[in-house]
Amino acid sequence: MRVAIAGAGNVGQFIANDLALAGHEVLILEQDPGVVSRSAPGLSGPRGDGGSIEWRTADACEVTSLREAEIDQVDVVVAATGDDEDNLVISLLAKQEFAVPRVVARVNHPKNEWLFNENWGVDVSVSTPHLILALTEEALSVGSLVRLLQLEKGRARLVEVTLAPDSPVIGPTIRELDIPRDSTFVAVVREEHVVVPRGDTVFQAGDEVIALVTPDSEDEIRRILTGK
Repeated sequence: MRVAIAGAGNVGQFIANDLALAGHEVLILEQDPGVVSRSAPGLSGPRGDGGSIEWRTADACEVTSLREAEIDQVDVVVAATGDDEDNLVISLLAKQEFAVPRVVARVNHPKNEWLFNENWGVDVSVSTPHLILALTEEALSVGSLVRLLQLEKGRARLVEVTLAPDSPVIGPTIRELDIPRDSTFVAVVREEHVVVPRGDTVFQAGDEVIALVTPDSEDEIRRILTGK
């Protein structure tokens, strides 16, 4: 796949390197010539299994720059600058002007997260403060549903529950539970081991249950797992 990353800070460079090592073609767009001259020599050319990194000095908020970079030929655009306004503009241009199939945007200030939606061309937004908060809640909460991540513009959500001893799902098999059709259990973390849930799996107290749900099924999954 071909991926364009706007912003060559630590986040952008880390993403670019890992994607290239995984065999993807990566294009980094950075408007600061100084950053390009300092960073490009150590992070460019062929890398990994057929992957590569190409640098271009360009303002990703400008239509002309994106056109010259042939953004319409990429599969994914990652707006990874340190400025939320820039990331929104980049996302909107990538989606509306160049019809990029998938746009991932970095949220720097958590109060701006509500803006990062399909109206601005964002398919997936990543807010580091909210991820840290969710993981902290996950570590501290027993018997409560914690939302870890939103996918597909909010149409799918990854949630987690650490089962309390009185959870109603302890005892019956998953097959015997009345699970909504638009949700599924994707993993169980038990005593530092990952268990792949199957129909005959029986939950135990202390299990960390990770489920994929929709907005319509989230409340029902909460009730099933916690009784609340």
